Amino acid sequence: MLLSIFTMTSDLTLSLDGKVALITGGSRGIGAATVRLFVRAGARVVFNYIRAESEAHKLVAACGSERCHGLQADLSSTTGTETLVAATVDRFGSLDILVGNHGIWVAADVDVDAMTNDQWSKTIAVNLDSMFALVKHAVAQMKRQDRGGHIVLISSTAGQRGEAGHVDYAASKGAIISMVKGLSTELAPFGIYVNCVAPGWVDTDMSAEALRDPTSGGEIFATIPLGRVGTAEEIAWPILFLCTPYAGFITGEVFNVNGGAVLAG
Repeated sequence: MLLSIFTMTSDLTLSLDGKVALITGGSRGIGAATVRLFVRAGARVVFNYIRAESEAHKLVAACGSERCHGLQADLSSTTGTETLVAATVDRFGSLDILVGNHGIWVAADVDVDAMTNDQWSKTIAVNLDSMFALVKHAVAQMKRQDRGGHIVLISSTAGQRGEAGHVDYAASKGAIISMVKGLSTELAPFGIYVNCVAPGWVDTDMSAEALRDPTSGGEIFATIPLGRVGTAEEIAWPILFLCTPYAGFITGEVFNVNGGAVLAG
């Protein structure tokens, strides 16, 4: 009996064969790791980048242009999101998965009474306004296709417990969680799953300055029960899982991937 069970489960795999995914912020860090993993899982992937053209070309070359396509697209406002969704459909014929991964975070701590209106507005525009527009147009495409879909938006531990000196970022990421909660019930009748992955500290370009600083780096590591920061690949795997049939009864959830940090703050 045990032998038969092992035989039955030995070929289990997280497959996205036949699926088309749009992954924002895909040229570096978590986005690039997710692009690579999705292609390995059988998906065809479109990702956007802003300035990292060289990294984007290298990623496409590594994944193969027949399965991966990079587009330069500025997601600093609601404009351009419809074009990005349309370009995905034009390239690969459909859209089954949206991973909203793009975002900005200012490394320096800024007290709320010193934060400029410009910093607040820019963070909200990139992290929240453009995410709304992206979801809006992706959902419209998924509804036209009438076969469901998956949306995974990337939040943060900051969106759950706040982050001193980063009220703009925490507010934007908290709003992402609320979006996921509301959208999951709104879109469930259409077979569209909406979930959130909330990373803690991850070794990426965005966090490198804070992690290298002797003072802030020490404080960061002290808040992580596992004693280390995560890798981009360790965030990409849960994103992949949530887009497979193995997550077929999961929607509206916040998937914490933070080494236990959200429990210790």
